[in-house]
Amino acid sequence: MSKALFVVGGWEGHTPRESAALFAGRLAQHGFEVVMSDALDCLADTNLMAAVALIVPVWTMGVLTPEQERGLLDAVRSGAGVGGWHGTMCDSFRNNPEYQWMTGGQWVAHPGNCIPVYTVRPTDVPHPVTAGIGPFEMHNTEQYYMHTDPSNTVLATTVFDCPDAPTGHGTVMPVVWTRRWGAGRVFYASFGHTVADFEVPEALTIVERGLLWAAGRLS
Repeated sequence: MSKALFVVGGWEGHTPRESAALFAGRLAQHGFEVVMSDALDCLADTNLMAAVALIVPVWTMGVLTPEQERGLLDAVRSGAGVGGWHGTMCDSFRNNPEYQWMTGGQWVAHPGNCIPVYTVRPTDVPHPVTAGIGPFEMHNTEQYYMHTDPSNTVLATTVFDCPDAPTGHGTVMPVVWTRRWGAGRVFYASFGHTVADFEVPEALTIVERGLLWAAGRLS
């Protein structure tokens, strides 16, 4: 049985526990043994990290110690998958640039707390995470402006538009991507501000598939 580790905590505004519980349940339905931890020290547990097929960071802000960061990065580099969403993965550890390199992106802004209706458009890259999914709208949630790695495989984008932004209007911004970190697979989606975002069926499907892909269940 594959093991999935959810590391859950940080800023409560991102509903980390509720969102983690949602996807832990979905993964359990796919036969995963789910381990939930509310402490970052689990990342430095050599035996645990060697046993997991998938790591799901659900932790906004915070700081990783060198031992915690190395445990996570080494596990992914050795073949564990990592996947997540919104600020619980890509605004997790602002003082850990190698973690950011691994994830492929870092939140920069949602100017003026702009909460638009925005459209997510899958790209034409053939991929099991977005197969059969057309454009869809996200409502009453944050549209992230991000710094992203040009080596990402971008699976969906949005056009950034916020009246309070000093720049960037009309920028085509990556929303969903995959990448590699050594032997490990990395998946990320920038929606998921709260668990309510996953009431959008396409958003729920993309993250569920993305976690499965990162764990090597989809090819």
